[in-house]
Amino acid sequence: MKVSIIIPVYNAEKYLSECIESALNQTYQEIEVIAINDGSTDNILKLYFQKIKKDD
Repeated sequence: MKVSIIIPVYNAEKYLSECIESALNQTYQEIEVIAINDGSTDNILKLYFQKIKKDD
């Protein structure tokens, strides 16, 4: 069974890296991480896409 982890990322630039690392370091491997952004004014999207590229 796949588990979805939904992360709200509105202006959460300083917390995003730690949050994604925590989600990906779980022992259960059948996960997907979904980030929900509702118009952030910080650099959250740039940081998020950099993080995803490193994880591939």
